[in-house]
Amino acid sequence: MYNTYISFPHINPIIFSVFSISIRWYGFMYFLGFIFAVWRGNVQAKYYNLTKIEVDNLLYSCFFGLFIGGRIGYVMFYNPMFFSQNVLCILKVWEGGMSFHGGLLGILVVLLYFSKKLNKKFLDLSDFVAPLVPFGLGLGRLGNFINGELWGRIAPNCPFSILFPSSKLLDLELSKDNIQFQHLINKFGVLPRHPSQIYECILEGVLLFFILNFFTKKNFSSGFVSGLFLILYGIFRIFSEFFRQPDPQIGFYLNIFSMGQILSVPMIVFGFFIWLNIFYHKVILNLDMYGKLYQFVKKNIKRWKC
Repeated sequence: MYNTYISFPHINPIIFSVFSISIRWYGFMYFLGFIFAVWRGNVQAKYYNLTKIEVDNLLYSCFFGLFIGGRIGYVMFYNPMFFSQNVLCILKVWEGGMSFHGGLLGILVVLLYFSKKLNKKFLDLSDFVAPLVPFGLGLGRLGNFINGELWGRIAPNCPFSILFPSSKLLDLELSKDNIQFQHLINKFGVLPRHPSQIYECILEGVLLFFILNFFTKKNFSSGFVSGLFLILYGIFRIFSEFFRQPDPQIGFYLNIFSMGQILSVPMIVFGFFIWLNIFYHKVILNLDMYGKLYQFVKKNIKRWKC
C-alpha cells in the first residue's frame, strides 16, 4: 500500500454544447476512429482491388453494423434481465452500453453481405477491414478513461493506481467488511484502482494496430490477417480483463472469469481455425499433390525401363 496515488484528472466529458446538443469526448473518439478508418481504407484500397465508392459504402455499413451489433450485444450479453423489463431503454444509447463482441458480429454480417454484392472473398474483405479497427478501439478506450468509466480492479499495491471519483459508491460497499479498504476510503475518499482503460488502449489499440499493419504489408494468404486479429485481440482482451472491474450486474463466472474474457475465447478459437484452414490448403494439399506427382513419375519410370 502506498501513501499517495494518482488523482483522476477532472476532464469534462462534454467538449462543447450547441443549444441542447452536447458533443462528448466518447462519441468524438469514435468519430475520429471512423474518419481514420475511411482515410486509411482508401489508401489501402488499391491492394484489394476496391474502388473509393466501394470502400466508402463498405466502411459506412460496417460502422452501422458495429453500432447496431454493439447495442444488441450489450443487451444480450451484459444486461438481458434489465432490458427485458425495460424494453424502451434499449433505444437510450446515449446512456451508454455497447459490446465490442456484439459489434464484431454486426461487422461480420456486413462483410458477408458485401462479399456477395462485390463478388469478393469474405476473408479478403475481412483482411482489408481488420487493420482499420484497432485505431478506433484505442480511441474508444481513451474515451472510457476520460469519462471515468470501466475502471480497473482495486490495486493498493500498484504505484500508478488511480483514484476514480465515479467508483465511490461501489468502493463504500466493498469496504464495509475490509479494514484496509476502510483506511483507504478514509484517507483518499475512494479506493485506488488499475487504469485498465489505458492498458486496453495500449494493447487493443496501439500494439494491435502496429502488428496488424506490419503483417498487412507482407504477402500472406487470404485470411491470415483476419485470424491474427481474432487471436491477438482475444489474448489482449483476456489479459487486460484481469485488471478490469467486472460489470456489477454480472460479476465473475466461477469467481475468476469476466464476461469479456468468456466472449473472447471463441475469437481465439476461430482465429486459429482460419490459420489451420490456410495451412491445410497451402501445405497439406500441396504435399498431397507432390505425392501424387511423385507416384506418377515413379510409375512411368518403371514402365519406361521395361
